Amino acid sequence: MKKFILLFALLFTVSSAFISCRDEADKGDRVEEVTDELEERGDEIEDEYDDMEDDLEDEMEEMEDDGM
Repeated sequence: MKKFILLFALLFTVSSAFISCRDEADKGDRVEEVTDELEERGDEIEDEYDDMEDDLEDEMEEMEDDGM
């Protein structure tokens, strides 16, 4: 009976080690994908902000030219 319990404990330990290692690799890949996606979205937002800023400056220049 004691050998059976020890065998079961050993199998549980080995199986949980393999499962946890596999999950860690998947999480690392997901984190990398999310980080890349966030960087891309941040770049897109920055580009949109720059475009809006340029448009606003153009409109202000047109208003100054029309007013004077």
